[in-house]
Amino acid sequence: MNWITNYVRPRINSMLGRREVPENLWIKCPETGEMVFHKDLEENKWVIPTSGYHMKMPAKARLADLFDGGVFESLPQPKVAQDPLKFRDSKKYIDRLKDSRLKTDQEDTILAGLGNVRGVKLVAVVHEFNFIGGSLGIAAGEAIVKACERALAEKCPLVIFPASGGARMQEGILSLMQLPRTTVAVDMLKEAGLPYIVVLTNPTTGGVTASYAMLGDVHIAEPGAEIGFAGKRVIEQTLREKLPEGFQTAEYLLEHGMVDMVVKRHDLADTLATLLNILMKAPAANDDSAEVLALAPAAATA
Repeated sequence: MNWITNYVRPRINSMLGRREVPENLWIKCPETGEMVFHKDLEENKWVIPTSGYHMKMPAKARLADLFDGGVFESLPQPKVAQDPLKFRDSKKYIDRLKDSRLKTDQEDTILAGLGNVRGVKLVAVVHEFNFIGGSLGIAAGEAIVKACERALAEKCPLVIFPASGGARMQEGILSLMQLPRTTVAVDMLKEAGLPYIVVLTNPTTGGVTASYAMLGDVHIAEPGAEIGFAGKRVIEQTLREKLPEGFQTAEYLLEHGMVDMVVKRHDLADTLATLLNILMKAPAANDDSAEVLALAPAAATA
């Protein structure tokens, strides 16, 4: 036992009134290096006030921020098989699940809710990136399918906010099976004439991009979001050439026609409400409909 560290130092600290400061009180902007107090960041929707950099937003915070007055019905988490392959790499998969649940206070990566956004009823589905990288597994796939079924029952639109590294390798082929399952669920919405809008957040990659994240009636992206299938480094090594500056960013994809618009987080609720009113042929919730029509002609003709 190191008695200086374990006994003397705590005694001195208590006498001098020193307290341990949590490590996450200050958050560093990845773009400018500026340190921002966590409360200020949360109050600004997890956007750095000076640089405008969009940090990853926790799923619970996003749902509470999206719905009017933060009021919504949380959709139940479906019960699925846990660790069906008994997978183990450097750590047991079941232990990874336990750690992620403790860290995020969620059963799995997907949270879904039903409520109103500027008076428009919708189902919102959100990925939690801090839960094993927002990866798509059996539970996440089932949650998305159930959310689509609820939207069908309520005859309302569905908006999804992907933030994922792709399929969950610890579930092997069972995770890949969620790609066609979620695709079929999205097709059910489209057959019923219900809008399906995708808000691409940072990052959206892998199998998620290869399935439901790119099947929206309208694709919105948050500023600076990384969106793609394979990683930039993998593509460069395969092609053996340097990729353009800003490749796979929201702005690059907007310029090349892969997304319909890039919308700041503070403007998302108004934009979604206006788009959905257009798609549902309902009166616009605000006076921005002409601007949205100009930005998203695909939405106007849907």
